[in-house]
Amino acid sequence: MANHKSALKRVRSNNVKRVRNKYQHKTTRNAIAKVRATTDKKEVEKMLPSVFAMIDKLAKTNVIHDNKAGNLKSGLQKLANAL
Repeated sequence: MANHKSALKRVRSNNVKRVRNKYQHKTTRNAIAKVRATTDKKEVEKMLPSVFAMIDKLAKTNVIHDNKAGNLKSGLQKLANAL
């Protein structure tokens, strides 16, 4: 276990960040799955901006890599265009 005051604080703050990142990542994955399961083009086009914003936020905070974010957005846009 950590001995220094600053190390103890770092343990606490890392735990808070880990839980937040886990929540945001899981929420985004659920939103992506919901988009992929939807077959109505208008509904998908309505959901895409918010899902793209979620993906961009994950990439900005380094929860996912920038290239992964681009690949996800590209795949979702292709899916929307194919409907």
